[in-house]
Amino acid sequence: MRLATYNVENLFARARALDPADPAKGQPALSAYEEFNRIAAHPVYSDEDKAAMLAALETLRVFVRTGAGRRANPDLFGDAFAVLRENRGDFLAAPADAEPRIVATGRASWNGWVDLIVDPVDEVATRMTARVVADVAADVLCVVEAESRPSLVKFNDELLGRRYAHAMLVDGNDPRGIDVGLFCVAGIEIDWVRSHVDVPDPGSDRRLFSRDCPVYRLLLPTGAELHLVLNHLKSQSFTSGDPDPLRTRQATEVRAIYDRLRLAGAEFVAVVGDFNKRPDHASLRPLLGPDSPLVDAYSLAAFSGLFDPLDHDHERPGSFQSCTIGNRLDYILLSPELAARVTDGGVFRRGLWGTPSNVKRPRLWDAYPEITSARHAASDHGAVWVEVDL
Repeated sequence: MRLATYNVENLFARARALDPADPAKGQPALSAYEEFNRIAAHPVYSDEDKAAMLAALETLRVFVRTGAGRRANPDLFGDAFAVLRENRGDFLAAPADAEPRIVATGRASWNGWVDLIVDPVDEVATRMTARVVADVAADVLCVVEAESRPSLVKFNDELLGRRYAHAMLVDGNDPRGIDVGLFCVAGIEIDWVRSHVDVPDPGSDRRLFSRDCPVYRLLLPTGAELHLVLNHLKSQSFTSGDPDPLRTRQATEVRAIYDRLRLAGAEFVAVVGDFNKRPDHASLRPLLGPDSPLVDAYSLAAFSGLFDPLDHDHERPGSFQSCTIGNRLDYILLSPELAARVTDGGVFRRGLWGTPSNVKRPRLWDAYPEITSARHAASDHGAVWVEVDL
């Protein structure tokens, strides 16, 4: 059985602020989006709250500066990052002869939110994503940054020739539509799924997981049971402060979930996904440190990374952009019994262009010929896979 994890960076539509060709461009907007939603939840809005929310809306280009002051963006869906939804109650007054002002007094006085505007993913990139998935040919595939279960179903039906019999995704905590999902071929049954979307964060009053950390129990044709723990840990962005403490708390809880599965008798367990940090980073110590019972697939003799003969894994041992060791972000961690069953494995990079600023084709792996720039790449990530004898 082939098990893989792949960060697809959305299949059909992606928030404009998450433009992979220019990641820095949207960072102020993502920070403003988080700031607006945080303040909008306050029971009472102070003058400072209102000023901050108006500033956030301006950064999101819901409003733009003109010679006469701040006005609603006349080209809202042309260059704005977000749209303000007001479903019930009054939040905003925006007269033509004066600057906009917030009239809502607090969360209970209106019903609405800010939505990030999404754009279609480049059509070539979507086809290249499908080609990666087909070439990796995983029987069980963890899909990171998928926008919804209907998107998984559409992708499978229209671009994969219905390769997979099962597509499952549980909505997580990220409103941008970057969740973790699962594909399984016929003969592998999803027995149950357990979400951890509402686990509280002990370091704040928020939920712990940036997306979710679902556990899937799969029944294989041989009668074996495989437990999968899917992950997309906190990003490396500093837009809302140091991300490392939160990622550490997330990794600690993932380890606790693994430990509970083992105590309950689970033998074959895999913890997979995008951990958003290099393997020796302190925030991943609960999963990859010397005290962890989990076995990193990269450490196995059977794991070569040489899925394609031009993959120089000794020179580029990572899975993201330039694929240096600092860009090893995607993982398959295995219980000892499962690690003992691994017969092959590697990183598949043919859908990867490299860093967005690259103008030349990558030299250290053979990218698909249709990929001629970063915008055509299947993803910024390679797919990580293992073959296991179950």
